Amino acid sequence: MMSASSVIERVKTNLVSLKMPRALEILDVTLRGLERGEISALDALLTEELTMRENRRIKMAVQMAKLSAIKTLAGFDFAFQPSLDKNPVLALAGLQFINRAEAVHLIGPPGTGKTHLSLALGVEAVKAGRSVYFSSLADIVASLAKAERDGARERIRYYCRFALLIVDEIGYLPVTPGGGNLFCQLVNARYEKGAMILTSNRGFAEWGEIFGDSVVATALLDRLLHHAVVIQIEGSSYRLREHADLIPETIRHKTQATANPIPPPLKRPGRPPKDGGADHVDG
Repeated sequence: MMSASSVIERVKTNLVSLKMPRALEILDVTLRGLERGEISALDALLTEELTMRENRRIKMAVQMAKLSAIKTLAGFDFAFQPSLDKNPVLALAGLQFINRAEAVHLIGPPGTGKTHLSLALGVEAVKAGRSVYFSSLADIVASLAKAERDGARERIRYYCRFALLIVDEIGYLPVTPGGGNLFCQLVNARYEKGAMILTSNRGFAEWGEIFGDSVVATALLDRLLHHAVVIQIEGSSYRLREHADLIPETIRHKTQATANPIPPPLKRPGRPPKDGGADHVDG
């Protein structure tokens, strides 16, 4: 019969082989608990190991998703943006919009929390084991344009791999010539197959100007407003809240004015309307 010390050494060796570093680290504490008759100590050891593995998985997935920062819905100051109903936003954390391959539009002036919310929803998706990718519109268009110049057609397929694609900063920078067509190809490839979150400081009526082509803009909206959730934030910049008195009043009023983001509904056959979300658009 093996001695107690030999058994412990064998357990440690097995924990190393099983790649269970946290369990190995707290093994001595666990053994002392078991000696006191605390069978829960064994459960605590396994829970600690699973928690560490899950945290490691999430950290790696966040890096792979290119999420620029770790944001949470709990960390969003809804009180600072009273125009925003928090309930539809929190409902999105249930991630049913991903299952339905819907588009979520977050629209509002700069600094109102659009990117924060998109990142927070991205983190929730990562925690749930869903594949996520985050990028600005400018970077996506540049990547697609480079792939087209190089004759590589797989870039659109790459962006279609993810259950959730987050496209940030639509309207902040002008889209390069031909970029609208490339983005339209991507949207068309993901249509009714993968969910998207899009943030913009411009209303939908301005998309023709953003993409430099009203025909392309119409084609984009035709797909991105079919099975869509539109959330508009009207308020002041969270980043400038402590320095609002330094901003000229005319600029403050201009940044707070946002055009009605929802154009007349586009008529097309499709799935029946579904519950959930704010301003659910399903043409």
